[in-house]
Amino acid sequence: MKRVACAIVLLAVGLGQPASARDVTGSQDHPMLTRYPQSVIKWYDTQSFMPYKIGVAKVGGYRKINDWVETAGKVTRIYYELSGERTHADVYSNYKKALNDAGFKLMADGFQAGQSVSPEIGSRNWLTIYYAANTLPPGAGVELLHGTATSGGSAFLAGQKTQAGTTVYVAIAITQQRADRVTYLIDVIEAGEAETGLVTIDADAMGKDIDQYGKVALYGLYFDHDQAVLKQESKPALAEIAKLLKVRPKLNVYVVGHTDSTGAFSHNLKLSQDRSRAIVDALVKEHGIASIRLEPHGVASLVPVAANRSDGERAKNRRVELVER
Repeated sequence: MKRVACAIVLLAVGLGQPASARDVTGSQDHPMLTRYPQSVIKWYDTQSFMPYKIGVAKVGGYRKINDWVETAGKVTRIYYELSGERTHADVYSNYKKALNDAGFKLMADGFQAGQSVSPEIGSRNWLTIYYAANTLPPGAGVELLHGTATSGGSAFLAGQKTQAGTTVYVAIAITQQRADRVTYLIDVIEAGEAETGLVTIDADAMGKDIDQYGKVALYGLYFDHDQAVLKQESKPALAEIAKLLKVRPKLNVYVVGHTDSTGAFSHNLKLSQDRSRAIVDALVKEHGIASIRLEPHGVASLVPVAANRSDGERAKNRRVELVER
């Protein structure tokens, strides 16, 4: 591969690069970290709150990264493609310097010169496991782990910085997707608690999450402690769920109840099942949704989105999800 002789200006966190007319509509660089010059945004997503796991060790055993740092907060994900003579080594070295210059503490740092099944951080094998834990929505068009026979190496960087009382994490995966194209994905996680009680369940927003992720988590359905009877405060959320199902008559869903880990598992399993059944019954009896479109299930605390050590964390795990089927 031909290398460009002149050095490129190193990126600096907080300094802007011109956007491209070819960027996907509605996208932009994150204000904390710019693009590598001439890169184009091909996919962009931001979530006001979601869990995220950062791998900080190599692969050990079968398809398992040995150590993770778990966080949650506002997550911005930006996927770039860079065509031309620049290599993944150029992009990696520039972003590593940018993170160091901005005062980020590196949590993970791995570089592979060529394709490898290495267990080390940043290898293609490692990245495949990493993005199985931090999934990308179907149809996003992220080709980070794809490539032709001429594709080359890969790399990964993750850094952490606390400023103004907020901890920010940056995770960057880079691959030489083919001889003349580098692809990279930047995830920025601004850690913080979910602002419970401030978000109203909305049919349009639910539909967008189902289109992107195949599911949507709902926090506007309320029960008394340790009970499976829906409270009156749940009526607006139920109405929006019914609205979604009516405007999408071909959408069938699993209604999945989740609990935190407080108490006996067997009790929580039954409670989550009873609560999902109560939601299905309300949608059928009060909103005329056909029961065949709704299948209730409960999984207790088997699929947490946060740890269960604090009240705030436990509140995130107590939820209902609609899963497309």
